Amino acid sequence: MPDISLTAVVLLCLAALAAGWIDAVVGGGGLLLLPALLLGLPAGTPAAHALGTNKAVAIVGTTGAAVTFARKAPVDVRTAVRIGLAALAGSSGGAFLAAGMSTEVLKPVIMVVLLAVAAFVILRPGFGAAPRPGPVSRRRVLAAIGFGGLGIGFYDGLIGPGTGTFLVLALTALLHLDLVTASATAKIVNCCTNAGALAMFAWQGAVLWQLAGLMAVFNLAGGTLGAHTALKKGSGFVRIVLLVVVFALVTNMAYEQWLA
Repeated sequence: MPDISLTAVVLLCLAALAAGWIDAVVGGGGLLLLPALLLGLPAGTPAAHALGTNKAVAIVGTTGAAVTFARKAPVDVRTAVRIGLAALAGSSGGAFLAAGMSTEVLKPVIMVVLLAVAAFVILRPGFGAAPRPGPVSRRRVLAAIGFGGLGIGFYDGLIGPGTGTFLVLALTALLHLDLVTASATAKIVNCCTNAGALAMFAWQGAVLWQLAGLMAVFNLAGGTLGAHTALKKGSGFVRIVLLVVVFALVTNMAYEQWLA
């Protein structure tokens, strides 16, 4: 592990705790965790080590949240795993293409999409408040696998920020889930994509395992607490956190695009 001050380690652990809570409730924990690692690691540390360590930390919190949700929320684990495997394939393709293209041109498009999403959620207060009755058609399940799995997985590999939030919205719309169940399903999908990415980073030797292990304990606590909070507070609370995360994502991407 690189030479990191005790203060930096404490701050990174607190960031992991907060990121785990945010990620469990509505996704987007990477918005906090990855920048914290990039700032907290010593100057000269390769960016790949921050990315690899981020995945090693996040997968623990995501798995803890997924287990908590699966025990208490009506999650269709079989469908979630199918979407997750598609997302794993999509993220691999996105990561492969990311090495040869600039993602800067895509960020303004993503910001517009996020703002449109926020407007939709604000104007449709009933969105995700409760699941729609009746079974979901095979066509909608296939659409969730194609768009929610391959499409959003590809985005995760290519750009990344907001993947969990996009998953929650897509699963709510396509599978007629309430926001809490959509968050629970998204966690299982995230476990699949994180596992694939972590395996690649580990193979490249780009994971700071000692730091990741310490931060993972806090991320797990945050993820488990966030899952319990979402289950207790319900879809109305998740909707508020969703809007906060969406606007935070837009602000962060705008800053990186035009001010950084």
